[in-house]
Amino acid sequence: MTLSLSTLVPLLLATLLLFIALRILLKGGMLAAIVRAVAGLALIGASVLLFLAGYDLLSYRALLQEQTVVTLQFQRLAPQNYRVVLVESDGEQHRYQLSGDQWQLDARMLKWHPSLASVGFKSLYRLERLSGRYADIRQQLQAPQSAHQLGEVPTEFDTWLILKRFPGLRTWIDAQYGTATFLPMANGAIYEVKLAYGGLIARPVNLEAKAAVSDWQ
Repeated sequence: MTLSLSTLVPLLLATLLLFIALRILLKGGMLAAIVRAVAGLALIGASVLLFLAGYDLLSYRALLQEQTVVTLQFQRLAPQNYRVVLVESDGEQHRYQLSGDQWQLDARMLKWHPSLASVGFKSLYRLERLSGRYADIRQQLQAPQSAHQLGEVPTEFDTWLILKRFPGLRTWIDAQYGTATFLPMANGAIYEVKLAYGGLIARPVNLEAKAAVSDWQ
């Protein structure tokens, strides 16, 4: 979980609204009590939404300029079958198995308005999916598919989807989907995936990966 201004602000606002709501509800009175009750319950509802949004944003990581988010190392187990070692920026390793000839990495991105970014709100990202595909379209349609969920499974309260459904919120924060273009898998190949403000960029690192990309192109 990443703690930053982008993730702390919703949680702090939720706590403040909850405190105000409780003070309103605990005061005495009759007619005014109904008004206070409605206002208090509305604030509690807003507080709950902000708590859920803040908790969901903790599963994202801050994007600091262009940065390497993962490296991918491939080992061929059989024709069109590879073991992938995915190493995150903090050194954590994950192992997956992909079928096919090419791989692709997807990520979610949340970008703040420049005026908010200038005061400390960092753009956020969350790795979403690693998948493989076959070069031959007929094989792609018939052969078993391989795809893996990366990181935490999205919660029922999905801030990213809410932002996508309400375009008016894009004035301040925009939800985007970043995808690294399909690149060839090869035995011993190592790729580096960087995430910039515009999306994901995948580059071959060693000779095996560069040779695979050269042959593929």
